Amino acid sequence: MDEIDRKILALLQADATLSVAQLADRVGLSTTPCWKRVQKLEASGVITGRVALVAPEAVGLGLSVFVAIEAGDHSPAWLERFAAAIAAMPEIMEAYRMAGEVDYMLRVAVPDMAAYDRFYKALITAAQPRNVTSRFAMERMKHTTAYPLNGPAFRDRAEGRE
Repeated sequence: MDEIDRKILALLQADATLSVAQLADRVGLSTTPCWKRVQKLEASGVITGRVALVAPEAVGLGLSVFVAIEAGDHSPAWLERFAAAIAAMPEIMEAYRMAGEVDYMLRVAVPDMAAYDRFYKALITAAQPRNVTSRFAMERMKHTTAYPLNGPAFRDRAEGRE
């Protein structure tokens, strides 16, 4: 991936509705080579999709909850049951397997506390975790879906200073 690819990705992360002509103009290419680069980024799995971002408050999902889970056990059967349970719960926006004292971290979006209580009961019934700790967000201070493609980590790697 070169600097032009990173520019293409940065532009698409900011506005996926840009036409190929607009994108090509902004990165200094003609449309065909630009379109081929976009297709290559999609084929290689760098671009995984293009979506519309939605304000959670505008669709009635203004309560964000971060849920730390300690596994009930670490058997393949428990993990399979847990994975199936979280896959079936649309309130879960993100799920991560963690290192350290917490085994899994979830980001959950719900309308209110009553909805979270229903979610919580369904989660503990389905997954039977050892412990669940919920943290409620009072204010979203920063939110981005764009990865920093031209930040210090990229400069260090390009200069051989990983």
